[in-house]
Amino acid sequence: MSKKTIIVIGAGKGNGNAIAREFASHDFRVVLMSRDKDHLDAYKKEFDAEGIETYVHTADAAKPETIVSAIEDTVKGLGTPDVLVYNVGITTPDGDRRIDSKLLLERYQIDCASGWDAAMTVATDEFAAKHGAILFTGGGFAKTFQPIPTLKPLCIDKAAQNAMNIVLHDAFAPRGIFVGSILVSGVVQPGDPKYDPALVARQFWNMYTARTEYQIAY
Repeated sequence: MSKKTIIVIGAGKGNGNAIAREFASHDFRVVLMSRDKDHLDAYKKEFDAEGIETYVHTADAAKPETIVSAIEDTVKGLGTPDVLVYNVGITTPDGDRRIDSKLLLERYQIDCASGWDAAMTVATDEFAAKHGAILFTGGGFAKTFQPIPTLKPLCIDKAAQNAMNIVLHDAFAPRGIFVGSILVSGVVQPGDPKYDPALVARQFWNMYTARTEYQIAY
């Protein structure tokens, strides 16, 4: 039986790579995507050294066409994936920057809208036949409606992403595609007793295997 494939959009030292490693521990091959080629090359070396079958593609959530292209290239090279994870969100504090509609639209594209394009691209009939899953990294404030004052655009976008998760879940469920979101409610950092990336990643695996709750506040 051939390996299953997970695509992680938003590879990085936090949740992204941890999610990839969690699925790899269950015999998945991994496809890492981010906008920084140098970082991706470094991640691939790390994963290769760990014996994880790894592929990388550059893709920028600010430019959804690059995500669509990267997914299509992955399908051409490896076949239809089994899992897509959209792990993207700008967590840089707002600081003194003026929050205007231009900034909100830019952030919305990255934090939320490009996730829609990714989901629509991967959700083919072949993906449905494999009972594929689309998983989002959400924010706890999207469920509790307790915004973080220093992350205004991200709070707005994750609330929108939560609605998108529900819409896609209901739309794709009849086709056998599972859509869900882990609403992370704390600061992800190594060594944290709850929000260590490896512990958060396990929530994604649990959601994927259980395929019951479409949103879990963690």
